[in-house]
Amino acid sequence: MKAQGTYKVKKWEENQYAEISSGMKMAKAAVEYSFEGEIEGNGLMEYLLFYKFYDSNDPHKSSAVYTGLMRFEGKLQGKAGSFVISDQGKFENGLADSSLQIISGSGTGELRGIAGTGKYSADTNGAITELEYDL
Repeated sequence: MKAQGTYKVKKWEENQYAEISSGMKMAKAAVEYSFEGEIEGNGLMEYLLFYKFYDSNDPHKSSAVYTGLMRFEGKLQGKAGSFVISDQGKFENGLADSSLQIISGSGTGELRGIAGTGKYSADTNGAITELEYDL
């Protein structure tokens, strides 16, 4: 099955934990997302980020790679429950681009047994998530 939705960042709290050189750093971020469409609900994400280049005057000019885990809770095409997603991505030229993996065994409620993959992309014009899954 395939599902698509849009998302918005409700909260982004990021803290640097290592400065490698001027403009190069490592950070952690706690993020809250809200989803609409065939994917409807909220997501709590924890990211680890490596900035190859960080522009403090305009973070959208920065370049980074990141990995994270998100717990999604809500509805997927009308079925209620939760599951965990692994996120591997990069941010360059104002575009976030990620590959997603639904963690097998993480589903609850009507989403128990869910498995699959997905992707998302986000820029200043919006953010779209697509999942391809088995249930």
